[in-house]
Amino acid sequence: MRISLIVAKSENNAIGLDNKLPWHLKDDLQNFKKLTMGHHILMGRKTFESIGKALPGRMSLVISSEPRPNQESVFWFNSIFRAIKQAERNGETELFIIGGEKIYKYALSLIDRIYLTEVKADIKGDVYFPQLSLKNWKIVSEQNFSKNVDNDFDFSFQILDRK
Repeated sequence: MRISLIVAKSENNAIGLDNKLPWHLKDDLQNFKKLTMGHHILMGRKTFESIGKALPGRMSLVISSEPRPNQESVFWFNSIFRAIKQAERNGETELFIIGGEKIYKYALSLIDRIYLTEVKADIKGDVYFPQLSLKNWKIVSEQNFSKNVDNDFDFSFQILDRK
């Protein structure tokens, strides 16, 4: 099973403000949906609460120090390793780690691929993506997008594989 991380971050590594994304990028949201549909997505409790519900067509694995009762398509774990094992048992081919800050920091050593959206601006945030050293990563594809009516900022979308 491939373990991937998917993140949208600003040039100064902001990923959130007031438990929300600090921008609107319709093209990025559509890409997130396309990539994660039919897969397991692993996140922290705050990320799950910021989304507000289980995302249709995906199995949500939520990490929390105080797990809650499982629901249809939402499973709670007190360990990232238990969540990963659950995805493996379910026959997952690519698990997506979708945030937040603490989960990203912990998961960086576990992942094989990064789907990175880089917002071309410094943006105020209250949660940040950890500093990423590109020496261990190889860019396998890159697309650039321009600011328009659907996207608040210019941004790029990269896929990076571990060297």
